[in-house]
Amino acid sequence: MDSKPAGERFRLYSALQLEAVIEQMARQAAALFDGRREVVLVGILRRGEPLAQRLQSALVEHCGLPRWPLYPLHLKRYADDLSLLHAETALIENPELAALDLSRTCLLVVDDVLYEGHSLLRASAWLAQMGALETRTAVLVDRCVNRQPVRADITGLRLQVAPTDIIECNVPPYETEFCIEVLRRALN
Repeated sequence: MDSKPAGERFRLYSALQLEAVIEQMARQAAALFDGRREVVLVGILRRGEPLAQRLQSALVEHCGLPRWPLYPLHLKRYADDLSLLHAETALIENPELAALDLSRTCLLVVDDVLYEGHSLLRASAWLAQMGALETRTAVLVDRCVNRQPVRADITGLRLQVAPTDIIECNVPPYETEFCIEVLRRALN
């Protein structure tokens, strides 16, 4: 059974094209945290975590950096079809992340799509409350419609699509193929 919303899909980026985007994001991250010893990746579940893993590998392979630790953080506001699930962005604290000495740690929060900015704002606020020294953000796609005072420090792609269209970041293991599609929903 296909759980994806109905409509017409258009492939915007293939896996090969996205690997080049991830490599460029890794180079930006390496420059952003140049010389810092304590850097941790925080992958927003669901798709931010496997994107953070790809970024982590690219940092090692293309930038010669040590493997930065990665911790998942569960946040949810919208469903994949952009329907509102939670009026306030739901966050489930990660005790392993909270147990770190964040006052000495630089964090890079990774998510798939920056839509209205609620998830990155909630993650950054929680990490600041936990005492984070520095929190930066990286997104694969910025839709350029954020409504919160949030921006990504590292952006893979900026995609301006119609407000009713959905950017679908297909990221293994949640989907079989790494790609970005735009979904133009079927009108009822």
